[in-house]
Amino acid sequence: MKFEEIISKLPYLKPFLFVDEIIHIDENGVEGIFTFDENLEFYKGHFKDNPVTPGVILTETMAQIGLVCLGIFLLDTTYKNETVIALTSNEIEFLKPVFPTEKVTVVSEKMYFRFGKLKCKVLMKNQKGEVVCSGTIAGMIV
Repeated sequence: MKFEEIISKLPYLKPFLFVDEIIHIDENGVEGIFTFDENLEFYKGHFKDNPVTPGVILTETMAQIGLVCLGIFLLDTTYKNETVIALTSNEIEFLKPVFPTEKVTVVSEKMYFRFGKLKCKVLMKNQKGEVVCSGTIAGMIV
């Protein structure tokens, strides 16, 4: 499956699509990038005069790239039908802020995919290669 095809199967549209490009994907994990546009609506109020990307948006970006893109890839090779991965749990540690215009890289490693549940170790790095957040994310086939 081509990277663009995976992105086109995501159940999101802008402004809630947080995947620009998939760099690598296989049955063990995925790597992708996203650049936070300074005009995204949430920057207007988080925080006043010092916009920072909310943790929930960082988590969503990690989930879209690290869980849903990988899930679409795995489901295409396993189930061959239209299904979606829904987030069921996450545990994320935030280490550094992400500011408007920053490009981040999400790297995900599959921990397991069984009984309709996918769980991954996921981390996000900034352009300097520093880890800004990391943790685990899991989802179920719906």
